[in-house]
Amino acid sequence: MFVYRIVKTENRTADLSGTGAYKYGGRWNSKGTFMLYTSENSSLAYLETLVHSDEAEYPPGLFIVKISIDDKAPFYQLKESEYPDDWLQLELLENKMLGDGLMKEKKFLAIKVKSAINVSEHSYLFNPLFPRFYDLVKVVDVTEIKLDERFTR
Repeated sequence: MFVYRIVKTENRTADLSGTGAYKYGGRWNSKGTFMLYTSENSSLAYLETLVHSDEAEYPPGLFIVKISIDDKAPFYQLKESEYPDDWLQLELLENKMLGDGLMKEKKFLAIKVKSAINVSEHSYLFNPLFPRFYDLVKVVDVTEIKLDERFTR
């Protein structure tokens, strides 16, 4: 299986540490919890990156990181009944507590959740502290893309 993430600088293409989420938190984790956010396809990863960027801060180029995941790795797909009622709300504590708890358990390499940008697609939230993480998760390709000028009009 492959997942994708977008990074803004070439030196971050090999970084799978989840340090950004650790420092700043995210929809599914609090500050202080390592989590690596990825998407099931590169287009969703692109949208997820742009939605978190201010138009004035759009980088001139981005890098698509294609990540290979071992087929035997344990995943957890969040059940429809497990989503908090207002899960699309930004900074919802229930989302963060759910993600933090699953990361701390270290039972799963990743959690599969609906994307807040397109609920028909999914994000994969990886636990960089999962045992053998770097044996199961590998960067296999990096492609630089230029920001389409239509985004800045």
